[in-house]
Amino acid sequence: RLEEFLKKEVDLELSTLPDFEERVIDFSEVEQLMNSINAIPAPCAPVINPQAPNAATGTSLRVCWGLFSDDTVECYQLCYKPVSNERHSDEQAEHTFKIKETYCTITDLLPNTQYEFWVSALNASGISPPSERAVYVTAPSPPTIKNKKIRSCENAALVCWESRDLNPVDSYTAEL
Repeated sequence: RLEEFLKKEVDLELSTLPDFEERVIDFSEVEQLMNSINAIPAPCAPVINPQAPNAATGTSLRVCWGLFSDDTVECYQLCYKPVSNERHSDEQAEHTFKIKETYCTITDLLPNTQYEFWVSALNASGISPPSERAVYVTAPSPPTIKNKKIRSCENAALVCWESRDLNPVDSYTAEL
Protein backbone atom coordinates (compact mmCIF):
# COMPACT_ATOMS: atom_id res chain seq x y z
CA ARG A 1 0.00 0.00 0.00
CA LEU A 2 2.82 2.35 0.78
CA GLU A 3 4.24 1.86 -2.66
CA GLU A 4 0.90 2.72 -4.27
CA PHE A 5 0.51 5.79 -2.12
CA LEU A 6 3.93 7.10 -3.05
CA LYS A 7 3.15 6.72 -6.75
CA LYS A 8 0.11 8.98 -6.52
CA GLU A 9 0.40 12.66 -7.30
CA VAL A 10 -0.47 14.75 -4.35
CA ASP A 11 -2.03 18.18 -4.88
CA LEU A 12 -0.58 20.53 -2.30
CA GLU A 13 -2.38 23.60 -3.49
CA LEU A 14 -4.44 25.39 -0.88
CA SER A 15 -8.02 25.88 -1.80
CA THR A 16 -8.30 29.20 0.10
CA LEU A 17 -5.67 31.84 0.54
CA PRO A 18 -4.69 32.53 4.12
CA ASP A 19 -6.03 35.76 5.49
CA PHE A 20 -3.37 37.59 7.54
CA GLU A 21 -4.33 40.56 9.59
CA GLU A 22 -1.99 43.46 10.04
CA ARG A 23 -1.72 43.85 13.77
CA VAL A 24 -0.17 46.81 15.51
CA ILE A 25 1.16 45.88 18.90
CA ASP A 26 0.83 48.57 21.53
CA PHE A 27 3.94 48.70 23.71
CA SER A 28 2.90 51.81 25.64
CA GLU A 29 2.04 49.78 28.76
CA VAL A 30 5.36 47.96 28.64
CA GLU A 31 7.21 51.23 28.12
CA GLN A 32 5.39 52.77 31.07
CA LEU A 33 6.32 49.79 33.27
CA MET A 34 9.95 49.95 32.16
CA ASN A 35 10.10 53.66 32.98
CA SER A 36 8.60 53.06 36.41
CA ILE A 37 11.38 50.65 37.41
CA ASN A 38 13.75 52.39 39.78
CA ALA A 39 17.15 52.00 38.16
CA ILE A 40 20.15 52.67 40.38
CA PRO A 41 22.13 55.58 38.95
CA ALA A 42 25.91 55.56 38.84
CA PRO A 43 27.28 57.17 42.04
CA CYS A 44 28.54 60.74 42.37
CA ALA A 45 32.24 61.46 42.76
CA PRO A 46 33.59 60.80 46.28
CA VAL A 47 35.43 63.50 48.22
CA ILE A 48 38.96 62.57 49.28
CA ASN A 49 40.07 63.90 52.67
CA PRO A 50 43.32 65.82 53.16
CA GLN A 51 46.09 63.95 54.94
CA ALA A 52 45.34 63.57 58.65
CA PRO A 53 48.02 64.12 61.32
CA ASN A 54 49.84 60.91 62.26
CA ALA A 55 48.41 59.12 59.18
CA ALA A 56 51.87 58.36 57.76
CA THR A 57 54.91 56.29 58.52
CA GLY A 58 58.08 56.12 56.50
CA THR A 59 56.59 53.40 54.28
CA SER A 60 52.79 53.73 54.60
CA LEU A 61 49.91 56.19 54.32
CA ARG A 62 46.31 55.97 55.55
CA VAL A 63 43.98 57.54 52.99
CA CYS A 64 40.33 58.39 53.81
CA TRP A 65 37.41 59.66 51.72
CA GLY A 66 33.67 60.11 51.91
CA LEU A 67 30.58 60.01 49.74
CA PHE A 68 28.31 62.95 50.45
CA SER A 69 25.18 61.60 48.78
CA ASP A 70 22.75 58.71 49.28
CA ASP A 71 24.19 56.80 46.32
CA THR A 72 24.41 53.03 46.40
CA VAL A 73 28.06 51.99 46.30
CA GLU A 74 29.38 48.44 45.99
CA CYS A 75 33.07 49.33 46.26
CA TYR A 76 35.63 52.07 45.68
CA GLN A 77 38.56 52.24 43.31
CA LEU A 78 41.58 53.99 44.87
CA CYS A 79 44.37 55.07 42.54
CA TYR A 80 47.73 56.63 43.35
CA LYS A 81 51.10 57.48 41.89
CA PRO A 82 54.25 59.19 43.17
CA VAL A 83 54.42 62.94 42.54
CA SER A 84 57.35 63.87 40.35
CA ASN A 85 58.76 67.17 39.17
CA GLU A 86 60.03 65.56 35.98
CA ARG A 87 58.36 66.41 32.67
CA HIS A 88 57.17 62.84 32.07
CA SER A 89 55.41 62.43 35.41
CA ASP A 90 52.29 61.09 33.64
CA GLU A 91 54.31 58.07 32.52
CA GLN A 92 54.89 56.92 36.11
CA ALA A 93 53.10 53.78 37.14
CA GLU A 94 49.66 54.23 38.63
CA HIS A 95 48.49 51.73 41.23
CA THR A 96 44.81 50.81 41.63
CA PHE A 97 42.99 49.00 44.45
CA LYS A 98 39.34 47.97 44.85
CA ILE A 99 38.17 48.57 48.42
CA LYS A 100 34.84 48.13 50.23
CA GLU A 101 35.53 50.70 53.01
CA THR A 102 36.04 54.47 52.82
CA TYR A 103 39.66 54.23 53.95
CA CYS A 104 42.78 52.29 53.04
CA THR A 105 46.34 51.97 54.32
CA ILE A 106 48.81 51.82 51.45
CA THR A 107 52.13 50.13 52.30
CA ASP A 108 55.52 49.58 50.65
CA LEU A 109 55.98 53.28 49.90
CA LEU A 110 59.19 55.31 49.85
CA PRO A 111 60.04 57.50 52.88
CA ASN A 112 59.64 61.30 52.65
CA THR A 113 57.88 61.03 49.26
CA GLN A 114 54.76 62.74 47.93
CA TYR A 115 51.99 60.59 46.46
CA GLU A 116 48.92 61.74 44.56
CA PHE A 117 45.65 59.91 45.39
CA TRP A 118 42.18 59.91 43.82
CA VAL A 119 39.14 57.66 44.28
CA SER A 120 36.00 56.64 42.34
CA ALA A 121 32.84 54.86 43.52
CA LEU A 122 31.37 51.84 41.69
CA ASN A 123 27.97 50.16 41.60
CA ALA A 124 26.02 47.96 39.16
CA SER A 125 25.21 50.96 36.95
CA GLY A 126 28.80 52.11 36.50
CA ILE A 127 31.67 54.12 37.92
CA SER A 128 31.57 57.65 39.27
CA PRO A 129 33.82 60.45 38.08
CA PRO A 130 37.09 60.51 40.05
CA SER A 131 37.45 62.66 43.13
CA GLU A 132 39.74 65.66 43.21
CA ARG A 133 43.36 64.59 43.61
CA ALA A 134 44.99 64.88 47.02
CA VAL A 135 48.71 64.83 47.79
CA TYR A 136 49.90 62.83 50.81
CA VAL A 137 53.49 62.61 52.10
CA THR A 138 55.17 59.70 53.84
CA ALA A 139 57.22 60.40 56.97
CA PRO A 140 60.99 60.75 56.61
CA SER A 141 63.28 57.93 57.62
CA PRO A 142 64.88 58.36 61.03
CA PRO A 143 68.29 59.99 60.76
CA THR A 144 71.50 58.11 61.49
CA ILE A 145 73.43 59.44 64.51
CA LYS A 146 77.17 59.72 63.90
CA ASN A 147 78.47 58.16 67.12
CA LYS A 148 82.10 59.11 66.46
CA LYS A 149 81.24 62.82 66.27
CA ILE A 150 79.34 63.03 69.59
CA ARG A 151 80.99 65.45 72.05
CA SER A 152 79.88 66.53 75.48
CA CYS A 153 80.90 68.64 78.43
CA GLU A 154 79.29 69.56 81.75
CA ASN A 155 76.62 71.91 80.29
CA ALA A 156 76.33 70.88 76.64
CA ALA A 157 76.36 68.06 74.14
CA LEU A 158 77.06 68.00 70.41
CA VAL A 159 75.17 65.33 68.49
CA CYS A 160 75.57 64.97 64.72
CA TRP A 161 73.35 62.97 62.39
CA GLU A 162 72.67 62.57 58.72
CA SER A 163 69.46 62.05 56.81
CA ARG A 164 68.89 58.87 54.87
CA ASP A 165 66.24 60.55 52.71
CA LEU A 166 66.73 61.69 49.15
CA ASN A 167 64.27 64.58 49.53
CA PRO A 168 65.15 67.36 52.00
CA VAL A 169 63.65 67.11 55.48
CA ASP A 170 61.97 70.26 56.86
CA SER A 171 63.10 69.91 60.46
CA TYR A 172 64.28 67.55 63.16
CA THR A 173 63.25 67.23 66.79
CA ALA A 174 65.91 66.22 69.30
CA GLU A 175 64.72 64.67 72.54
CA LEU A 176 66.81 64.27 75.67
